[in-house]
Amino acid sequence: MTIRTRVAPSPTGLPHLGTAYVALFNRAFAHQNSGKFVLRMEDTDVERSSLESDQAIQVALRWLGLDWDEGPDIGGTHGPYRCSERLSIYHDLIAELVAIGGAFYCFCTKDRLDTVRASQRQQGLVPKYDGHCIGLSSQEIQTEIENGTPHVIRLKIPTEGSCVFHDTLRGTIEIPWGQVDMQVLLKSDRFPTYHFAASVDDHLMEISHIFRGEEWLSSCPKHQLIYSYFGWEQPELIHLPLLRNPDHSKISKRKQSTSINYFRRCGYLPDALLNYLATMGFSMPDEREMFSYQEFQEAFTPSRVSTSGPVFDIAKLSWLNGQYIRNLSHSEFKEKLGDWAFGDGRADAILRVMQDRTERFDDVFAQADYLLGERITLTADSFNHKKLSSEDCVRVLYFSQFLLEQLHEWKSEVISEAFKKLATKLDLKFRDFLFPLFVAISGRSVSLPLFDSIQILGLDVVHARLRSAIHALGGVSKKIAKRLDAEWHQHTS
Repeated sequence: MTIRTRVAPSPTGLPHLGTAYVALFNRAFAHQNSGKFVLRMEDTDVERSSLESDQAIQVALRWLGLDWDEGPDIGGTHGPYRCSERLSIYHDLIAELVAIGGAFYCFCTKDRLDTVRASQRQQGLVPKYDGHCIGLSSQEIQTEIENGTPHVIRLKIPTEGSCVFHDTLRGTIEIPWGQVDMQVLLKSDRFPTYHFAASVDDHLMEISHIFRGEEWLSSCPKHQLIYSYFGWEQPELIHLPLLRNPDHSKISKRKQSTSINYFRRCGYLPDALLNYLATMGFSMPDEREMFSYQEFQEAFTPSRVSTSGPVFDIAKLSWLNGQYIRNLSHSEFKEKLGDWAFGDGRADAILRVMQDRTERFDDVFAQADYLLGERITLTADSFNHKKLSSEDCVRVLYFSQFLLEQLHEWKSEVISEAFKKLATKLDLKFRDFLFPLFVAISGRSVSLPLFDSIQILGLDVVHARLRSAIHALGGVSKKIAKRLDAEWHQHTS
């Protein structure tokens, strides 16, 4: 059997550390066994998926050295490698699944589904689909379709018994079917959900082993059922432990930086970042903490993967990165530093902003230091303002995170216009509104043009600075976050 593994990110945002973490294990296992490593883009979310994110993921993985043998850019024998280019495949197979009784049409409205779930919660039940449409006759279904009634197609779940499956790290796992929802497989926009697309594509692309995060364990019954209905052989499953924040919660951008781009911008070496990610779920036989990718690939075996949640510690990563830097020759150090400073066009962008504001060359370093590094130290006193309370500052910074994530263009003029609209919604004068942003981004109340600075730094670094500023102001409790989330939803609805 040819070993075939894959990584299947959703191109809906910045390249995530979790994608690199999973890709690392899949690639090492495949190549150790003379197999193939596949990159597949799960662009099933039409509203959020973008080609920009697709390309950014590819660039980030290549920067880390995690290139692939088959994928959307280089093709292969099992393409295409984007879900959006495989719709006819899904449509044919979903029709077959309905015909054999493994799936059914559902015409329930959102209002009905919300009412059912609310009732279930009141009864202390886990909210899930109640099977309302499962018994519709073929004539009733045809009538609804002819009337143009919006509909989805759901997976038919057994009413009794349990799903039993095997995970290489955890052994036999049993989940009662009563805990499994009747998953939507095909949405009303005729795009598949991840569950259906991934199951179909893993089979058709002959994926033999799947290394993925343990958050997918609860979805295994749905995937296994799809395989069972079609009579397919299921790949071997290896669910990796989740990366954790220092407080042991699941790693998320709300608490620390999760974008590969952020670590690249901050001057981490790809070899060091890969080395550290490998230690998150694996220990070398000789317990070394520092090793090359090739050494990892040669030594890797699933039996040495731990199931305990590893803590992603920035300080530990920085220490390891320092070891890699000190091991460079002087010429290598100079070359890599130059690549970091000038390779992505950032230095050129900084100089364009600085030229009209420079009297002496040393002005550049004095004024633009915050655009090159990430070492900004803030305290609550940094945000003292005669018109804004600390709560006002937190509110501006918190909402700015959401606003920047939603921008479709990363240009200074677009950023400026978006912030003006937000200031109006928050009933704040624009000058006052900008104060906490200047401090968060530059470390001072007056700096180079704010929107140019934001454009140069990029979303990942800006997001990290906003989060750090909120932390300096005392952070946001779950209660306050819930209130702010509701307020943001009100402003944008």
